[in-house]
Amino acid sequence: MRASCLIGFTALLLSSTAHASPKAMTEAPAKAVIVPDASAPKGRLSDAAIPKAYRLDFTILPEADRFSGHDEIDVTLKAATKSLYIHGRDLKIGKAVAMVGGKATPAIFTQVDQSGTARLDFANVLPAGAATLAFDYTGSFGDTASGLFHVKVGDAWYSWTQFESIDARAAFPGFDEPGFKTPFTVSVTTHPGLVVIGNAPKVSVTKVAGGMEKHQLAVTKPLPTYLVAFDTGPFVHQTGTIPATPERSTPMPYGAVATHAQKDKMGYVTAETPRIVSLLEQYFGEPFPFPKLDQIGTPIMPGAMENAGADTYGDGIIFLSPGATTSDKQAFGMIVAHELSHQWFGDLVTPAWWDDIWLNESFANWMGYRIGNAWRPELNIGVGALDEGFGTMNTDALEVGRPIHQPITDNGQIDSAFDGITYGKGGQVVAMIAAYLGDEKFKAGVRLHLKRHAYGNATSEQFFQSISDAAKDPRVLSALKSFVDQQGVPVIDVRRQGNGIVASQSRYAFLGSSPPPLSWTIPFCVRVGAAKQCTLLDKTVTSIAAPASGLIMPNVGGAGYYRFDMAPADWQALIAASGTLSPGEALATTDSLWAAFRAGKAPAAWLFAEARAVAANPDSTASIDGGRRIAGLRSRGLISAASLPAYRTLLASIYTPRLTALGFNPAAGAYAKDDPGRQNLRHELVNLVADDARDVAVRTKLKTAGEKYLAGDTAALDSGFLGAALTVVAEEGGLPAAKMLVDKALSSEDPGFRQAALGAAASSGRPDAANYLLSLEDKRMRSYDRIGLIFGVAGNAGTRDLGIDWILANYDKLLAGGNGIFITSRLPQALAVQCGADQADRIDARVGASIRKANVGLLNYQRTLESIRHCGVLRQAKSAEIAAALANAK
Repeated sequence: MRASCLIGFTALLLSSTAHASPKAMTEAPAKAVIVPDASAPKGRLSDAAIPKAYRLDFTILPEADRFSGHDEIDVTLKAATKSLYIHGRDLKIGKAVAMVGGKATPAIFTQVDQSGTARLDFANVLPAGAATLAFDYTGSFGDTASGLFHVKVGDAWYSWTQFESIDARAAFPGFDEPGFKTPFTVSVTTHPGLVVIGNAPKVSVTKVAGGMEKHQLAVTKPLPTYLVAFDTGPFVHQTGTIPATPERSTPMPYGAVATHAQKDKMGYVTAETPRIVSLLEQYFGEPFPFPKLDQIGTPIMPGAMENAGADTYGDGIIFLSPGATTSDKQAFGMIVAHELSHQWFGDLVTPAWWDDIWLNESFANWMGYRIGNAWRPELNIGVGALDEGFGTMNTDALEVGRPIHQPITDNGQIDSAFDGITYGKGGQVVAMIAAYLGDEKFKAGVRLHLKRHAYGNATSEQFFQSISDAAKDPRVLSALKSFVDQQGVPVIDVRRQGNGIVASQSRYAFLGSSPPPLSWTIPFCVRVGAAKQCTLLDKTVTSIAAPASGLIMPNVGGAGYYRFDMAPADWQALIAASGTLSPGEALATTDSLWAAFRAGKAPAAWLFAEARAVAANPDSTASIDGGRRIAGLRSRGLISAASLPAYRTLLASIYTPRLTALGFNPAAGAYAKDDPGRQNLRHELVNLVADDARDVAVRTKLKTAGEKYLAGDTAALDSGFLGAALTVVAEEGGLPAAKMLVDKALSSEDPGFRQAALGAAASSGRPDAANYLLSLEDKRMRSYDRIGLIFGVAGNAGTRDLGIDWILANYDKLLAGGNGIFITSRLPQALAVQCGADQADRIDARVGASIRKANVGLLNYQRTLESIRHCGVLRQAKSAEIAAALANAK
């Protein structure tokens, strides 16, 4: 699962549903009658019954409201029993029986909690040993990307599945846990002519009663329920083979699957996936672990999912136009490599329980960037891993939080494991350990782990042991565990002393925060002048030999998951050199400097000086990082109205000359011959210059090109400038422009245009447009669209209060309208645009009680409140200093 690689302006926030009005969007399908059972497990099931195999037979008509299924599960009963806890959520069970020795024993199925724990009560005691549980039932299609869901695209309906984390139970009764890994035999009966895609190859299609067709799929390799997939509809299925590799002696069946709306954009994923597969086989030293691979798109998936042999992605991730931007291609490479790496690390070897899901995702995050970088080095995908890791540190530094390896005892805690800590922090910790050990030793440990646990389950401890055994370095275990088993961010204070430096570690804390002290075993690499040293910091204070003079870079390559602080003179020297540092080191410098400011240790003036210096860095991500962070001060309300002209002047003085030097012509393909980094830098600079610096000439070019594009002249505007151009159109056109953009967006199945147009309408800052959007009812709108409108309104300073008030008034309905990993734990992030303890208190008074009662997204909610309070402390302590620094910025 790549839950944080989400597409579009709302991507990090929410998933999607498929209706127009607030009422339709927020109403979930009919829920089952729940009969509470105080004895029922709140998390992991017992070993009273162990599943051995599933046979699932579905009737799926994608346009219908409901589907039906027959489910048989072979189990081994540990002891004689008259009742059994399993899973099933909001299913209407018509018949449930247990078959033992050819004899059927009726059972009553009762759902006992909202998460989908259920109890089977048998008419007679079942003996220990083999049994088969059988169910006939129906369920409701969802319209969010969870469970078995359906969407109308054009004139046709399609259905998909998304079962991670615990949504398989909404499609069939079973043992919905990662530790239960069995073969699945799946068949789907549907309309003639429809396509059915699943984990395994198709065995047959036969005519059955009512003119329907039954698609029989082969038996799968052992899988947990969350990796099962079956998609049904009038899909376009382009097939071929991936050539043999040194690790795989025969070609492998391969396909790409799309709705008809995306059929002309399948060339990129079809052409590029085989190369990524071969790179992964080369790294793991093992062939692709399943008999075939399909890459499947859906319009309402805001991320991607690693179903074994049947990966699912949001349309915009894999279906790219010929003029796709550098950032589009970067996202494609990283996410596809991430999901496909899971086929080994997650699907071949699966966590024993959800507390080890971090290992799947952290490793795949690292692999996504690594293999993506190897796939297309010119795209510079690898630097994104460092950017993501540093971005996660602000979450990890909160007092409310969790370690990467989080004990999970309740079903309500599971989705909280799919957050930036798992992806951003976990990925960088894996990278840090790999860099410390060396690539070959780390790779040997990974390969050993896969060999030891192929087609089975494994724990974090078993992974640690494999790495340690292969590296023959037990010290790596203490380093791994110190980062994995405790939350928080180390900060290393580096000071010159005699013939070396002294490195002192402590726990990073924001102004106004006093988290408990912690210590780590830190793989630390520092460069003084040209001399580089790497060591494990396992003490509070460590002396390191180093030259007496020379520039200090305390995080060589930016690979370490830590922040640093230094004496003022050393900071000044590093700031001045930031434009010449490697991309990772420049990002580390910017992050640590801003962290020092937020801890009350660095003046605001240094932030602006560093942004100006690092803007000269040749890497596009590093170059604009300082500007993005300064823009964040404005978005959080830390730039006063009186300081806004100085703020715009500062950003114009830094970024307009760079854009002028690059040149700016918004026409499609005007810079097609530029290298990807130069293209990407131009796109980023245009956003800063047009929006934050408010450059009139650039805005005029964008508006003119945007209006021509909307009038049908697609050659007038390159896709890299689409969002910026449509935003200017919306800002200057007011309510009529917002209405026009929404109509054109909802008439389009182009995911890039649809999101850009809706995002522009939502972020215009116009209250009249915001009120129109929040009350909009249109049958073409999917709630992925509506969610984007809501958060776009709340995220703009001009409409923030209006949007937040609407969210608070509708919070319970918004939460009830979505299940699954993409929404439940992320909804509170919508409120994070506020600043100040008074705002945190107001939010908590409105929605806190219901969030705590439901235990849905609770950790994210608590983090949000803490970050809002920290913002208030920072504003009170530093707003005058920020204003003075802006006024004096040169």
